[in-house]
Amino acid sequence: MAEGIKVVLFDLGNVLIDFDYNISAQRIARFCDRSPKEIAGFFFDSEITVLFEEGKISPVEFFTKVKAMLDLKLSYAAFVPIWDEIFFLSAKNRSVYSLISNLKLRYRIALISNIDILHYEYLKQRFPVFNVFDNLFLSYELGLVKPSPLIYQKVLAALKVGPENVFYTDDRPELVESAQGLGIKSCVFSGVPQLKNDLLRVEVTVN
Repeated sequence: MAEGIKVVLFDLGNVLIDFDYNISAQRIARFCDRSPKEIAGFFFDSEITVLFEEGKISPVEFFTKVKAMLDLKLSYAAFVPIWDEIFFLSAKNRSVYSLISNLKLRYRIALISNIDILHYEYLKQRFPVFNVFDNLFLSYELGLVKPSPLIYQKVLAALKVGPENVFYTDDRPELVESAQGLGIKSCVFSGVPQLKNDLLRVEVTVN
């Protein structure tokens, strides 16, 4: 094992599992007077969604606020599958999973994700990918979301390693920059070939 890197830390969304909020937005638009584009923007950028991902509000509270803000004519029971059914696996995702499986032979493997409890429970039931990780760091459990430096500090403390011992990849540049600010070796994910090159640069064995 490379002397420096002890933990390889992965993001979830659009790295290991792809997602598209537009799938949900298109369906929700049938039950309110907002356009799919407006709804997608609301879900991705809303303070309400951040609170949900931080575990500060319950699923029912989240739905109640969304229903009021969008004047949504939809029950909670009907909303949940629409909210959840935005995920899918691509060839890229499968390549990432294969790479993680190889890395796991030599390194500790961890996941850090901005995710709410509904999405996590849904994914856990339908996408058997979480078993490959030694540690799961989920925003709704930690009470923090990326890019807060505090969430990365919590991860380092839980792993009992220094930032120089961690390699992290995420598809969002601003999240990578936050981790880099703490000294974590990080790269923006754009595909497996590029990720392997970035890992090799920090002397991580990829095969």
